[in-house]
Amino acid sequence: MTELAPGVYEKLVTEGWQRHLAAHGDLALSRHLDPAESADVLTAHIASLVRRRLRAVRGTDEEQLAEQLTIANELAKLVGDPGDQAVNDLLLAVTRTRTPDGKAVFPIRPSTPLGASALLVNGHGQPNVGSELRKEIGSADRIDLLCAFIRWPGVRILERELAEFVHRGGELRVITTTYRGATERRALDRLAELGATVKISYETRTTRLHAKAWLFRRLSGYSTAYVGSSNLSKSALIDGLEWNVRLSAMEQAHLLDTFAATFEEYWADPSFETYDPVRDRDLLDRALGQERFADREILTTIDVRPYGYQAEVLADLAAERTLHDRWRNLVVMATGTGKTIVSALDYRRLRAEGAVDSLLFVAHTKEILGQSREVFRQVMRDGSFGELLVDGQRPTEWRHVFASIQSLSRLDPFDADMVIVDEFHHSAATTYTRLLDQVSPRVLLGLTATPERSDGQDVLHWFGGRIASELRLWEAIERQLLAPFQYFGVHDGVDLAGVPWRRGQGYDLASLSNVYTGNDARVRLVLQALRDKVGDPRGMRALGFCVSIAHAEFMAARFTEAGIPAMAITSRTQDRAAAIKALADRSINVAFTVDLFNEGVDIPAIDTVLFLRPTDSATVFLQQLGRGLRLAEGKACLTVLDFIGNQHREFRFDRRFRALTGVRRTDVIAEVEAKFPTLPAGCHIDLDREVSRLVLANLRATISMRWPAIVAELRHLPEDTRLAGFLAATGIEVDDLYRGNRLGWSDLLRAAGRGLPAGPDDKRIGNALGRILHIDDAERLDFIARVLRGDTAQSVREQRLLAMLRTTGLADLREHPDRAGELLELTSLLAERRHRVTHVAEGAVPLHVHATYTKNEALAAFGVAKPEHMREGVAFVRDARADVFFVTIDKSATHYSPTTMYADRAITDTLFQWESQSGLRRNTPTADRYRSGETTVHLFIRETKQGAPPYLYAGPMTYLSDEGERPVRFRWELRRPLPPDVFHFAKVTAG
Repeated sequence: MTELAPGVYEKLVTEGWQRHLAAHGDLALSRHLDPAESADVLTAHIASLVRRRLRAVRGTDEEQLAEQLTIANELAKLVGDPGDQAVNDLLLAVTRTRTPDGKAVFPIRPSTPLGASALLVNGHGQPNVGSELRKEIGSADRIDLLCAFIRWPGVRILERELAEFVHRGGELRVITTTYRGATERRALDRLAELGATVKISYETRTTRLHAKAWLFRRLSGYSTAYVGSSNLSKSALIDGLEWNVRLSAMEQAHLLDTFAATFEEYWADPSFETYDPVRDRDLLDRALGQERFADREILTTIDVRPYGYQAEVLADLAAERTLHDRWRNLVVMATGTGKTIVSALDYRRLRAEGAVDSLLFVAHTKEILGQSREVFRQVMRDGSFGELLVDGQRPTEWRHVFASIQSLSRLDPFDADMVIVDEFHHSAATTYTRLLDQVSPRVLLGLTATPERSDGQDVLHWFGGRIASELRLWEAIERQLLAPFQYFGVHDGVDLAGVPWRRGQGYDLASLSNVYTGNDARVRLVLQALRDKVGDPRGMRALGFCVSIAHAEFMAARFTEAGIPAMAITSRTQDRAAAIKALADRSINVAFTVDLFNEGVDIPAIDTVLFLRPTDSATVFLQQLGRGLRLAEGKACLTVLDFIGNQHREFRFDRRFRALTGVRRTDVIAEVEAKFPTLPAGCHIDLDREVSRLVLANLRATISMRWPAIVAELRHLPEDTRLAGFLAATGIEVDDLYRGNRLGWSDLLRAAGRGLPAGPDDKRIGNALGRILHIDDAERLDFIARVLRGDTAQSVREQRLLAMLRTTGLADLREHPDRAGELLELTSLLAERRHRVTHVAEGAVPLHVHATYTKNEALAAFGVAKPEHMREGVAFVRDARADVFFVTIDKSATHYSPTTMYADRAITDTLFQWESQSGLRRNTPTADRYRSGETTVHLFIRETKQGAPPYLYAGPMTYLSDEGERPVRFRWELRRPLPPDVFHFAKVTAG
């Protein structure tokens, strides 16, 4: 043991123990402690004094326990080594029981001290995990167990300790799943009988819970956790080759905090349903049976709820209808992310609201229709929902119809309240156009992976040129909904500059086929690239996309000759099902096709995609790429080989790389030059030297966002072009006009020789306009327009709206008529792009819940006269009887910081944990005010401080509980749920 540093003894007496010892006449005794003694001797003396103090505690059992906990916690903070024996003895004494004669009985201590961490591998000389868990249970106050499956022998090993734990008032919570049918019902029934609360996830066909972890919470602060490979089974706890890390709050408090935060989020997730043995045993038996025997029957008794990203899409649809009265909407979601589920959930909500009843779901293949009807049956919890109209099958009720477009073309229009069209990019075809021209539903919903068509025809005109909600490829990968990809751009040496090109259609396919078919040199290059990037081509399942049937058959023959079994699967293939099965079981390693696999046919195990023809259509490219992005067991990623030659000057590489990366058009060049640094985790793009040169040259020729180029774009448009028309014609975003040193629309007009002369303070005004682009509540936008037209602020609410406008520097524009007109155009644009349903706050505070505000704007709304003087993240506005919290979730500007990640976070969409400033104590007037309800507490939240983004107003909160000291952690309940996209970044996990 090391000696205590000088001054530590004085600290113990003056700051920690003086008040306790003096209160019971022990202060003089404490003075006999010599600060020069070693730490273990001093600790023993102090522990002796504390035990005397503990014996002197009087009052009820609860009061005694509270006082003992206070003493134990102070000892833990003030005494040196948290693993010291005396400290452990004292902390365990807090949870002691007594025999009938009054003798104290202490729980057995785990082999690993409570203050230490360890790795347990059920190895020689080590305690096994089951033995340690039994001892941990003895001194715990609360236990949380997260386990993929739970079996009866595992419960039996810990049964006695768990029963005693619950009997003495402990709280036991268990989360598990029906994954692979491994859980045993009698194990869950027994846990429930013991008093545990058990929650189960019945959904196992998507990525679900695989964690195995225990959290033992102790009021003393000496909490511990086990995280590793052990499920609750005999082999895992006793003799299996299992690895488990034991964590201690004394050494890794932030890790236990992460555990607790994640567990609370799972516990509140509705996909984990509370298990009642009497009510739910049949449901559990059925779910386990289906998992064990791979029965794909859908459990229509289980309520389908959207994943977070699907809830965001549904919220976008609600905003389009509520804010903009738009009932024709297009949803863009990457392949494999559940477009059909979203459409079914949308229909269920609209039907519950009484907006629709009858339904027409349109697709172009029987397989898609059958799968879609099953999804609707599950969502509607109705095994007989929907009738098919395809291949001779005809409905009898004609109320909820799933119809092929070919069948509909031979019938009169079906009059339905809601029409859903799958793969909507087909809508330019004559059959779809005829249908859409004839039907007039209350609700039209289009579904597609991408709205762009290879022939350049527009499908957005059915929706007023708008996309209602968009979940693209990169976001789906980032959220682990699809497999990551490793993309290699390989130069194939083929010059396509002379191949005939038709604007809007691309290369002449016959000519292109002639270039590739018979090109054995290119085949050799493809084979070599496969060996370099894949290693063993005989172990892969690959799709090769060709330009024609002849090209596909040529490639299949050459690959087979090279020892890599291959087949061309085209419209000439007689037994496609057998061919697809051959690829799935690796009887062949490559299927070469033209466009057969663009959509509708899924082989999740595909791990390699070969692009053997050029396409600048984002639609075709994403569809073909998507064939290999399905998640499958054993597939770490998708390997993509794209063979690229010298392209026609009108070929558009930007579409491909925007589709792959998700970056804006203006950022594609920088992304390529920097070698794609912002890809989702697990993804990689590698362009060889020649391909990189070709791509960059192409991008620089087709993309230019320099200011002179923007000015030139405007000069090519009619003289009367306004801001909205300019943005629509050029595809430039409004933010681009105000980025950096750019001063906006008026400045652009002057540069093009069309604008009014600049006013006396034009630069400041231009910069100020760039700072209001976040405004998204209708009341503020309408007020700004009225002020510009000469209205004056009358009510207190309007005066505060004017004060909010002044914080932007835009209150008086009389000497800037061009900027006043620009501001009017901006308010119209901002109103059009609102995408969240907001809710008006009551009274004189002109805020809308779920709208966005800068800190100064928010404080001005509460009546703060000089909001710019308030710099801290909390504000007490006495006159408004309001406490205002400004929270940034990611407080680290550059690096992940595990010790601060979860201080402020959403537990559920209505529960929020907020940590006070570091100096706040629980017994101060400020903390009491937060608890009392004498003021209203308001939450403003943003994801990051980078770029100084505005805050979303999450609304008022109600106090629930608090814990800790300097800082204090409060738990609040929001009156309105967080929007799904905000909840996504504010919670612990990203699902």
